[in-house]
Amino acid sequence: MRNAIVQLPLHRTAGERRQVLRAAIRQIERADVYLAAVTHMDLDDRAVERTLRRLRAELYALRRHLGEERARSDA
Repeated sequence: MRNAIVQLPLHRTAGERRQVLRAAIRQIERADVYLAAVTHMDLDDRAVERTLRRLRAELYALRRHLGEERARSDA
């Protein structure tokens, strides 16, 4: 796995590309857990709340994009 991640994208095989996409999706899921933890801290700061909403939206969009890429590479 580490070798696939370290390689330049142009040099990855289809199998390595799938591995990298799966690893990226797992990291997004981990980031989602961290964002949830910060959200539940109730920091009572509007700027923080806005930033958390924006980050969650971007994380969701990235997860969707990577899922589509993975589905395309599996086909």
